[in-house]
This record gives sequence, C-alpha cells and structure tokens, in this order.
Amino acid sequence: MNNISIISAFPGLYTEFLKTSLIGKARENKIVDVNVDSLFSFVSPKERIDAPTFGHGAGMVIRPEVIQRAIEAKEAEKGNAFKIFFSPNGKKLNQHVLKYIAQRVAEKKHIMLLPARYEGMDDRIEQEYADEIISVGDFVLMGGDIPAMMLLEGLLRFVPGVVGKQASVEHDSFSCAFVDYPEYCAPVEWRGHVVPEVVRSGNHAAMATWRRDEAAKRTVLRHFDWLRTSAPTQQERTLASKYIPSHYAALMHTDVLIGSEGIEGTTSVTSIDIHDIARSAKTYGIKKFFVVTPLIDQQKIVSTLLDFWQKGVGVTYNYSRHRAVKQVILQESLDEVIKAIEHKEGKKPLLIATSAKTSIHQQVITYHDQTKVWAQDRPVLFLFGTGQGLAQRVLERCNYLLVPVIGLSDFNHLSVRSAVAIILDRWLGLNQKLV
Repeated sequence: MNNISIISAFPGLYTEFLKTSLIGKARENKIVDVNVDSLFSFVSPKERIDAPTFGHGAGMVIRPEVIQRAIEAKEAEKGNAFKIFFSPNGKKLNQHVLKYIAQRVAEKKHIMLLPARYEGMDDRIEQEYADEIISVGDFVLMGGDIPAMMLLEGLLRFVPGVVGKQASVEHDSFSCAFVDYPEYCAPVEWRGHVVPEVVRSGNHAAMATWRRDEAAKRTVLRHFDWLRTSAPTQQERTLASKYIPSHYAALMHTDVLIGSEGIEGTTSVTSIDIHDIARSAKTYGIKKFFVVTPLIDQQKIVSTLLDFWQKGVGVTYNYSRHRAVKQVILQESLDEVIKAIEHKEGKKPLLIATSAKTSIHQQVITYHDQTKVWAQDRPVLFLFGTGQGLAQRVLERCNYLLVPVIGLSDFNHLSVRSAVAIILDRWLGLNQKLV
C-alpha cells in the first residue's frame, strides 16, 4: 500500500476531497492510505507555527522547527518519505514530472506533501528536507493546498488499481507529444453539432487514424509549446507538420534603412546570407525563401549563384546545399513575393515583420503566440531586413511585429543570417525539456 502523509495548516480542506471519486475509492479499497495532519498538532496549545520574516518584508513565515517535528513524527510512523514542497519557485508540474515522482514514490512507498501558507516556509526547511519543490504555474495562490490536491489527482492515476482502465492513463493528454483526441457520446446531434461520422462508423482503423490526426491538430493549434518540448518522434513531427500553416521567408534588400542616419534605400546581396539562410529555412520547414532586390546587377549575381546550386554543377558537388538553395526564389519587390505566395496557397499571407528595435506596432507578438497567428488559417511570411532594418512603411504593412531578439547584455548587433536562424528556431524549432 502507498502511504501518503499531508501536513497542512488547514487540514479541513482535504476532508471532502479525499472522499470523492477515484481517490475515495482507492482509499476504500486500501490501494492508498492518506493521512492529513494539522501543523498545529506539532506545537503546544499556545505556540505559533509561524514567525515574522526577518528584514523589512511583510507577513509571517512557517518556522523550521515545526516542520522538523512534523517530518520526524510522520517518518517514525510511516517510514522514510519522498518529501514534496510547493512554491512558485519550484519545478513546473507537468506530465513528465508526475511520471518521475510516481516512479520515486513506487520505490519508497511513502510520500509526504508539505503545502505552505502565509508568506511560505523558512527557506532552510526546503534546503534541508525537499526531495522536490513543485510549482503549478507562474502565478501565486494563498497557499499550497490546492497545488497539493492537483498533484495527488495527477499522481494517483499512475498507481495501479486507482484508474479502472490503464489504457486511459497511457493515452492521457501530455503522455506523449500530443494531447488527447475529442470524445463524443449520445445524442448524435446537439444544438447543431453532429458527432463525426467516422466516430460512429464502427471502422476501427479509420477511427484510429482520425483520432491520431485530431490529436496532432489540437496539439499544434492549442499546445505547440508542449509539442516542441516533448521530444516528438519523426512520425509525430511529420504528422504535426500537416497542421502547421505554410511558412515563407523573405530577405529584403529593398525598402530597408541604410547608413547611420537610417535613410531608406537598397543593400547589396551577399552569397553567405543566401547560403546560410537557405539552410536555416530548409531545417525549419520554410516552404520558400525569397531574396528581394530590384537592382538588375544584383539580380544577375543572385541568378548566377542560384543556377549553379539549383541546376548546375552544385547539384552533385554538394547535394545537401543544393536541397537548401533549391528553395530560394529571386523577386524584385515585396508585392511580387506576396503575389507568388497567394498564387501558390490561394490565400494572401500574414506578414510578420522582424526588427532589432522596439518599434511601435499595433500587433506585437512573442515567440509563444503561434496559436493567435495559426488560428487564422493563412500562410505566414516572415520579413527580414538587411542594412539597418525594414523601413517604417514596410512595418506598417505587416499584420504583426515580432519582439526583438535580445540577450542579457546591452549589445544587439546580430548579423541577419544569425537573427534568422534564432527567430526560426524560436518560432518553429523543437526544444526538449527533461524532468
């Protein structure tokens, strides 16, 4: 049996919670044994469990010796415990963290939850005792009891016998790269909404395909941050790509600012920009990379380079480079780029400007706003400026402006090819998280 000890300043909060639903049944069936103790039971009748914080801060802090007494008493009774504290500065709770904790609890058979109250606990308590410190999000609650209940709700799903069908746990949202697919029941039609035919067809193969596709679509459009941090397989990446709108990139050598005074003009094309940005574009699934210049001599230079790599000796000389540069298209203006994308996609693209400066724009977005952009079901065109950046009139044409790429230093002079690689990675790249 798994022993769960909860030490709380407000034990009454758990009374109904522990009687309810699957947790209540798990206790009745003696799968888990949950005990809730009041912190006040570890002090004398008139002794406080808290003390004023040192310094000029406001509020009261739970005293370390009170927690020490509680831990020692419960471990003497139930054995050595895996001790979890709750704090906004802790590890963010997700399905991976739950699985990890479930494995540790299975080893020790005793878990102790120590939710804080007031201004929290004396920091030395966590330093001395914490096996894990958990946060349930980037916000502050009045105490750690609700987070403790949330952790229990998720954690006990991994305990054999708590959930009737283990397949329900294995296919939970966030158990793999995708969230769960939609579920339906009777009636078939409700308020104009009809259960999809494939779900009612009895064709299990077709239903499995539909469920997999719907899970991928939901994840891309609603939980892209989860997908990119969960180490999806190649098959999952391919499936997810179906639901990401087509993305394009344009390197602007016209309609840009040049010189220290920022006068609008044109810049020269460099071969290294074409090569490196083409490789970044190919890596992150950009459909086409446009090089935009109205200058005839510059167009000739670009055409010569493209001919070599797209259909000349370069094809066999370096096939990987050919695959990247094959995506490059020369255009003389932004309007021509937009027209080419609209012809290909049947829709005008959403224009997203990039800038190293904090410019005034009605729609500034961050690298976590894919849902807002992709919900419009239109192709996306990133505009990258050379010289001193895109001219103001180009910025004003754009639907969105991405926040600048900045570091912790005061230096902000990236090459355009470096900026493109960073921006595409932040917008479309994978970034696995470990527990």
